[in-house]
Parts: sequence; structure tokens; C-alpha cells
Amino acid sequence: MSERDEWYLAIGGHQVGPISESEVRARIESKSVDKSTQAWSPGMSGWTPLGSIPRFAANVSPGAPHAAPPRVPGRRAHDIDFKIHGSEMQFVEVELDPGESAVAEAGTMMYMTQGIGMQTVFGAAGAPDQGFMGKLLGAGKRLLTGESLFMTVFENKASAKERVAFGAPYPGKILSMDLAQLGGELICQKDSFLCAAHGVQIGIAFSKRIGVGLFGGEGFIMQRLQGDGLAFVHAGGHVHALDLKAGETLRVDTGCLVAYQPTVEFDIQYVGSIKTTLFGGEGIFFAALKGPGRVWLQSLPLSRLADRIYSAAPQNGRRREEGSVLDRAFGLGNMLDGKE
Repeated sequence: MSERDEWYLAIGGHQVGPISESEVRARIESKSVDKSTQAWSPGMSGWTPLGSIPRFAANVSPGAPHAAPPRVPGRRAHDIDFKIHGSEMQFVEVELDPGESAVAEAGTMMYMTQGIGMQTVFGAAGAPDQGFMGKLLGAGKRLLTGESLFMTVFENKASAKERVAFGAPYPGKILSMDLAQLGGELICQKDSFLCAAHGVQIGIAFSKRIGVGLFGGEGFIMQRLQGDGLAFVHAGGHVHALDLKAGETLRVDTGCLVAYQPTVEFDIQYVGSIKTTLFGGEGIFFAALKGPGRVWLQSLPLSRLADRIYSAAPQNGRRREEGSVLDRAFGLGNMLDGKE
């Protein structure tokens, strides 16, 4: 996404973005924003209502303000503020009021201000205290998803606002997911969870279908986020969100699925002919998604990135390109690389 096509929106008291201009227009068409929704793009002097921006003014709805709706009644998770920085290698900075906390995967912290206290806990940090056996069960569930047995809680122990930031593990986007607006639950791929407001529960979701478990790319076990607070999920490359209508289906590469609402049915589908399977390069199965519900897709799965890096790496001391007669005879590839 170029800087000129980079937009930020203030929705629900939180910053959403960066998103493209086409995504802003899609939100305008769906009437999820209106003329009073604040927007900003690089080069603008400050936040401006969409109704005052010429390129959007003609199409934006004059509905009720969406910039700062009231807090969800009875919200149990801490109501944190945040800002996502960067474009391709992003990090999220969380602002905590006195007494507020955020939970994160071990090793994701980037920096924190002086008033933040850090505590490592055993098992799922966001779950209610269920004693030692409950913590042991929570740790076992996290182990099944490939995560660490421990999580870290960052608490503001000062009398003023403090900040803590968490970095993405590889190039991509950080998505802010307000579980209160998503029905209280989200299912996402393993290793995608980054951090969340204290009170969000991080568990596991078992696939009930053997085919999905064996061939669905993510196996039987995925991460389940539950609660009514903010959670942050990381995905590779560019992220595309789609709203599927009831009965609407979508076929996706199994590695490109980031997250979906539990109302979406997840199954697998055979690619097609033997020739397509062997030479098409798309694997044997697709992920078949059936609405209603929202799904999030990524353009660069970590497995695809790792395969490209591995294929380009030297094999037995030789580069993959070292195949020409001149290369074998005179070692020109090594000379160009500065190896000789």
C-alpha cells in the first residue's frame, strides 16, 4: 500500500488502519461509517470528518455519528486504547490507564514505559482463576496450539497513563479485533495471536471434521479468542476481510485463512483433476468457507514465505543458480558473491 493510498479511521474510539481508499469506500457503501467519522491520511494537517473530504463527501451517509459510541454495557475486559505503527513491519502501541492490563505471548514485547509492571503467568492469562489444575489445563491447551506454556501480563502500576508496545514477528499486518462487536468469539490460525486486553480468553478450537483436521492446513486445532475486549492478530502480507452472506461459499488456499467468525462453516474441498493436483502448485485441497459471517485472508502465509527462503538458500554450499557451464568451470557465482 503506497503512502498516498493509506488511510486511518477513528471508529468506536479506536484507530483503524492503515487501510486503502477502496476499503474506505467499501465501509461507506456498507454504511458502517458516516459523514462524522474522523479520517486521516499522510499529508493531511489533522483528523477530518469524512463528510468534509471531497473524494468521499458525495457518497458518505449522513447517519448517526460512529466516532465514539458508548462503551459496551457490562464489558468485563479492560477497555484499552491503542495505535498501530508502521506499514509492512508493524507494531501496536497499547495505552493503559492506571490499573489496566494487557496480556501477550511471551517474547512479543517491543518496549514499555517506566510505570508498566510485567508478570509472567502459567497458562492462559486472560482466563478466570481456576486454581492450579485449571492453569495446568490451560497451559496444556496452549501447548497443543504450538504456543509457549507461559504468557505475560503488562499492568499499569503508575498513577498516569503508560504505554507498552508489541511487535509483529514477520512482515504483514496487525489486525485489531473488537470481540464485543464480533459476537464475543473469533477463531484464528495458530501463532496469529499477538496481544489483547486483560479479560480476553485465549483457548483452542477443535475441528469437528476429520477432513479439515488432516488436510485443512491448520490441523484439528486452531486458536479461539473469547470475551468482549480488544484482541490483536497478526497476518502475513496484505489482509483482506470478506463478509459472506448466508449460504455464500468461498474457496481459499488453506494457508491464506487468518481468522473467521464461528458462524462460518469451515470444510475442505478437493482441488480437482490429478494433473491440477500434481502440476498446479496449489496443493491437493482448498479451504471451503460457507457463510454467514466474516473471514480474514492473508496474501503471504508464513509457510509460503519460509518455502521461498529455503528454496533460495544455498544447498550443500552451492547456490540454486549455480548451474551454468561457466559457473561450474570458473565459479563465477562465488566471485560475484564475494566468496572468492
